[in-house]
Amino acid sequence: MSDKSFDAIVLGAGPAGEVCAGRLADAGWRVAIVEPHLVGGECSYYACMPSKALLRPAAVLAEAQRVPGVPVGANAELDPTAVLARRDEVIHDRDDSSQLPWLEERGIELIRGEARFVGERRVQVGADTVSAEKAVVVATGSGAAMPPIDGLGGVRAWNNRDATTAERVPASMIVLGGGPVGSELSQAWASLGTEVTLVEGGKHLLGRDEPFAGEEVAQSLRGRYGVDVRIGATVESVRAGGAGLVATLASGGKLEAEEILVAVGRKPQTETLDLGAIRVEADEHGFLTTDDRLRVGGSAWLYAIGDVNGRALFTHVGKYQAWVASENLLGHPVEAIAEEIGPPRVTFTDPMVAAVGRTLAQAQAVGLAVRAVDVPTDGTPGASFQGKGTGGTSRIVVDERAGTIVGATFSGFETADLLQAATVAIVGAVPLTRLRHAVAPFPTRSEIWLKLLEAWERG
Repeated sequence: MSDKSFDAIVLGAGPAGEVCAGRLADAGWRVAIVEPHLVGGECSYYACMPSKALLRPAAVLAEAQRVPGVPVGANAELDPTAVLARRDEVIHDRDDSSQLPWLEERGIELIRGEARFVGERRVQVGADTVSAEKAVVVATGSGAAMPPIDGLGGVRAWNNRDATTAERVPASMIVLGGGPVGSELSQAWASLGTEVTLVEGGKHLLGRDEPFAGEEVAQSLRGRYGVDVRIGATVESVRAGGAGLVATLASGGKLEAEEILVAVGRKPQTETLDLGAIRVEADEHGFLTTDDRLRVGGSAWLYAIGDVNGRALFTHVGKYQAWVASENLLGHPVEAIAEEIGPPRVTFTDPMVAAVGRTLAQAQAVGLAVRAVDVPTDGTPGASFQGKGTGGTSRIVVDERAGTIVGATFSGFETADLLQAATVAIVGAVPLTRLRHAVAPFPTRSEIWLKLLEAWERG
């Protein structure tokens, strides 16, 4: 058994872990990063990147068909083989060798294997023990959660990893969960020819966003992609049979499909860390609770960033938290506030849903005197050239007392590009009277801001 010492050890080489390790190494720290699978993490190989690669072809085809003069027929279809090949190219065929030079250039030592604590600032990886002089940063991420559905463990159930890396297009699929993952992957596989049934137990898809957004996505999935969307439905049991499996609904109905994709949430990857060795307890869901400096239990040496702390499960928030944690470790005190405000989030469905801050209901729940201002997303001159006729709704949630925006949601064509302006306005608490001077150029879709502010002025 060998024993090596570093200034900091980062557990997990996903986006959060990489950013934190890189910042510390750039500051002159001796850093090791421990990763049991692939450098780049879940997002690079099994989540954000492959899912967007699967979604993009249909979006490009639909936009081309909306533009007169472009030689794409109304009955043109995607080439599934080419789409899957491009997906594999995006995820580098799940080979992380291209990621390694970035670590090597910064002198970060990569240790392959599963980490577990064996004492304060001490981690065992395989037969080796490594110690940290200053800090250990846990960035082990999250994995797919499997609900306790009778019989689910007895069939070949897909999680997000299976669904984003599948090598063939299944004839039929049941998707459990209508959040961002379930909605995106329902659309992606339906666009490639799979017969999809989406089962969501809540009142609408995208349950954390404004109701209108989920309703518009459901309408599009049904009308444009032929997805059988079941709202307010739950699966009671699953058995092998039929085309592959049979799912029984709580209502008594039955669904048959070749595959079943479970997309009902995430669970933190803390089970193998042996937290008891450092006298730390995860919360009831397995997340590591942190303060706003991302310290676990107020510890001077133990930090948790990214999905593993449960504050906001987004890749970009993990990167943000990596900045916060590294700044504190480097002696520049800063507290994370983005999660409380409501970080930006994008669901890449058709329509795309981009949101930041609080929904109307969330703002009302914390006692704010708010008003929603809604306008059609395609109600600008720029929408005549991009996303013509695609509809959608844009909303800002205005704090009437403060005269600022506390939330914004945009559904429609390529709405992600409208989001950063809203994020800056909310984080900066920019008064709407001041924001009115931020002139949007003509003729762009960003003139939606002019429409929103005019509607606000009209009351």
